[in-house]
Amino acid sequence: MNVLDLFCGAGGLSCGFKMAGFEIVGGIDFEPSAIKTHEKNFPGGVNWCGDIRDFSNERIKSDFPDGVDVIIGGPPCQGFSSANMQQKDVSDDPRNRLFMEFIRFVEQLKPKAFMIENVRGILTKDGGFAKRKIYSLMENAGYVVTSAMVSASDYGVPQKRKRAVFVGIRKDLEREFDFDRLEKLAPVTVREAIGDLYGLEEEAKNAGTDCFAYHPEPSTPFQNMIFSTSGKIWNHKVRYPCEKVMHRMTFVPQGGNWRNVPPELWDTQRDNRHSSVYRRLEEDGRSVTIDTGHMNYFHPVFNRVPTVRESARLQSFPDDFLFEGKSGAQFKQVGNAVPPLLAYAVAKEIKRTLEGIEK
Repeated sequence: MNVLDLFCGAGGLSCGFKMAGFEIVGGIDFEPSAIKTHEKNFPGGVNWCGDIRDFSNERIKSDFPDGVDVIIGGPPCQGFSSANMQQKDVSDDPRNRLFMEFIRFVEQLKPKAFMIENVRGILTKDGGFAKRKIYSLMENAGYVVTSAMVSASDYGVPQKRKRAVFVGIRKDLEREFDFDRLEKLAPVTVREAIGDLYGLEEEAKNAGTDCFAYHPEPSTPFQNMIFSTSGKIWNHKVRYPCEKVMHRMTFVPQGGNWRNVPPELWDTQRDNRHSSVYRRLEEDGRSVTIDTGHMNYFHPVFNRVPTVRESARLQSFPDDFLFEGKSGAQFKQVGNAVPPLLAYAVAKEIKRTLEGIEK
């Protein structure tokens, strides 16, 4: 079965669905570096960079003549708010235009199933208004919809990250997706995710490249999944902060944060910094949520932030998934992505639900 990824970013969802045996036939996003990454990792499909509203109905039909089995993506849902609760048609809100584009693709291609991911708050926002509106719109489009808040760490991702997921199955197929059937995996720690890279530190500190020869031997199921057989590690450029920041970090233990730094080392005296400031990751726990580049969290051992590759591993991207663009763009791609192992769990259950159904 084939999959089209809308608002695809680098392709965390695509990666998980590919792991489950789906064929990725396209990705659409407005961010050039993200589309370059998606095309690098999922070549041969329709990888299109631009405003999705400019992708006409005629082009949808011509670019996907064999149809699409599953449409996936994370369309923005900011317009499903309390300000719209008295509004009969939320599609009138310009903030919902991109979500309506997701529906347009669904209506044009009539896939067997769709998957939407979003922030977990969408399920309870305004007393469930946003959730009810999404259900209503997708049910009107011809789908039986189910949703749940899922925790990435339950599915082998070494990170505390919770997301809302909606899955719809076309009504005429008379099947329903069941989140309770998602296969959970054993917890994975930060050490299991990135500990093998510690030995590259001195080489990476002085190198002018982000690619190194590397032949690790996997010792855990997670490592067996992520390690590349290419003999190389990519996107692992180590950058150390200024001396002042590194000195402050020497006082922060694993699991600690800015409160462990002696007060005299701060330029300004404050007692209201966010708990994530200068937070050091814990080797034997799960990572905090990987962000898009603020990089408040620090490496568990070294006085620096994680590299793009270390961040990608904490998101559960395999090492042969390569990120394109400048460093800032790569961090943004990693932070915005759905963890592939979370997507994999959902994709496997979608596949099981749809097995045996002809086009």
